[in-house]
Amino acid sequence: MSTIDFAYLRHLAIFCVVAEQGSFAAAARVLHSSRSRVSEQVADLEGALGSRLLQRSTRQLTLTEEGNRVYEKARMLQEVLQDIDSITTAEQPAGRVAITANHDIAHKFVLPALVAFKQLYPDIYIDFLASDERIDLIHDKVDLAVRIGIPKDASLIARVLHEETFTLYAQPELLKRYGYPENIEALATLPWVLLDLPNWNNSVRLYNESVTRVVTPKHYHRCNSPMMIHRMAATGMGVALFLPSTVADEIKAGLLEPVLPAWTGERMAFSLVYPSRKNIPQRTRVLIDYLADYEMFK
Repeated sequence: MSTIDFAYLRHLAIFCVVAEQGSFAAAARVLHSSRSRVSEQVADLEGALGSRLLQRSTRQLTLTEEGNRVYEKARMLQEVLQDIDSITTAEQPAGRVAITANHDIAHKFVLPALVAFKQLYPDIYIDFLASDERIDLIHDKVDLAVRIGIPKDASLIARVLHEETFTLYAQPELLKRYGYPENIEALATLPWVLLDLPNWNNSVRLYNESVTRVVTPKHYHRCNSPMMIHRMAATGMGVALFLPSTVADEIKAGLLEPVLPAWTGERMAFSLVYPSRKNIPQRTRVLIDYLADYEMFK
């Protein structure tokens, strides 16, 4: 196993430039650096290797025997490092980015943003994992997610994109059939559509300024898919809690209307979630920044 620190790979490439140019000054001009800096980096390399690579005099530099042998092995390193730089610091980001969101958010919000993003970055391609299950970003090698809520996992970074409050909605025909509820007590007599969660129960917590009430519907359907719940509520199967932006199309089409708007659910955040701030590939970084600035929930 090599005893040289990989941090010295660039120093090896610099040494090769010095060997080819014949002086520190000439190498410095090629490397857009200073003579003293180049000399210092070669000296650091010699210290790490424990061997002198160059004989220095006031007039010229000459390679030692060890210097010649190192140069023969390392002379291609400059080209390799340039190729690596071109991959990681390309002027035009390229490659694949894996992103996940639940089906409803994916269709209504993320897809339009990605269409606009693709026009700016034609060499970036998306691997989209639409799922109503909570994907493990690290285990499943997903670069970023758009989620409702802020993750509790300390290994994940979350950037809040948008905040709003859950509101009650129902199909107008359903309200005509059962009667519009005059108060919160009447809500329990209506049919509901509830999101089936791991810690599910058939109660809904609602807020009106400083007042909190728990509604327990007598009749309810349940479903694990937010997108399907939208469809179920819009077809008259029951009252449901939605974030207003997620049902804007249904409201505009007259399929849903607010119910007792003074009573609301939890306030929630749409978050852009990714595993780490460090060493994020350029292609992922530009997508994160784009989505953070994009008016996705307008």
